[in-house]
Amino acid sequence: MNHDRKVESMDSLAGTQSFYEETESRRKRTRMIVALALIALALIAAWYAFTHARGAADGTSGDGAASVPAVTVVIPGRVSVEAVIAANGSIAARREMPVGVAGEGGQVVRVLVEPGQWVGAGQPLAIIDRSVQTQQAESLAASIRVAQADASLAQAELERAEALVSRGFISKADMDRKRATRDAANARVRVAQAQHREALARNSRLNIVAPAAGLVLTREVEPGQVVGAGSGVLFRMAKDGEMEVLAQMAEADLQRVKVGTRATVTPVGTDLNIAGQVWQVSPVVNTDTRQGMARIAIPYSAATRPGGFADARLVSGTAEAPLLPESAVLSSPEGNFVLIVDDGNVVRRRAITVGTVTDAGVSVASGLTGNERVVVLAGAFLSPGDKVKPVVQKASQ
Repeated sequence: MNHDRKVESMDSLAGTQSFYEETESRRKRTRMIVALALIALALIAAWYAFTHARGAADGTSGDGAASVPAVTVVIPGRVSVEAVIAANGSIAARREMPVGVAGEGGQVVRVLVEPGQWVGAGQPLAIIDRSVQTQQAESLAASIRVAQADASLAQAELERAEALVSRGFISKADMDRKRATRDAANARVRVAQAQHREALARNSRLNIVAPAAGLVLTREVEPGQVVGAGSGVLFRMAKDGEMEVLAQMAEADLQRVKVGTRATVTPVGTDLNIAGQVWQVSPVVNTDTRQGMARIAIPYSAATRPGGFADARLVSGTAEAPLLPESAVLSSPEGNFVLIVDDGNVVRRRAITVGTVTDAGVSVASGLTGNERVVVLAGAFLSPGDKVKPVVQKASQ
């Protein structure tokens, strides 16, 4: 009996301890819930105070409605702008002259010019050894003198025979032979003279000379080198130093370019603006790239090196188009665009195609009619759908 009472007493104590533990746990949860509720109320109160203060500062009603920002807009209209086509291409000599061996060739004795030098028409570029050819020419000159001596003797004999023919000492047949001998001697003189002139002409072609005045571009020969008809190009020249830009452009742009179109060329790496004009438009279009070529003639400059690269801007006429400040034109991976304000004063996005960029602004080739209200500034801080208060700025003319 005593043992049973002890067991019941221990069970009663364990139940009392469990009761107190559950009560304490509920109290902790209650205190946590109350604390969270107080924090939430404090945050709500702080948010309300902040929005109320901002509304009061912006002059809005106490209900916290956001203010409508004022933005500057412009109505560009349409103005006359130059239609400019941007292109690029390589620089080349307008008339390149490859110079090689015109005569028999031989061993080069001296090279007289270097790339970058100006030369005149007929000026020697390289001297070829002619010691053998000179002796041959002298030999032919001597043969002329021998033939002339024979011709003089034949003429003298003919004259003496003519003096005797009236006396009957010379027959008519002898006279014919003497005339034939005289004529043959004269013919040999002319043959010898022609052979001598031929030798002199060959000797004059031994030297490599400039076919026309111009600028030496390259040199591919050195003293001691043996050259001949198969040696290829030894010098390259630009006739009169004239250069050109082989401008590549799209097929549609090529249709707008005519011979005589003005252009401004800027060699890569320089700030030069070299004036030129189109002197030839390619009659064909590359079937792979759908591009054609316009050849722009430009004067010589130290910056226009054949083989270099240059940007070109061709003025293909004038056109009526909206003209915007550069700050109004924005860009994204999808392309250029502007923000316009519609009749409800709501910001809208409008994709555009940029035309000519000048100091006066950016012309719009397509996408605008000119009657829209275009956001000039703060476009990066606005989003389509925002409501704004537009302030119209006078468009620049």
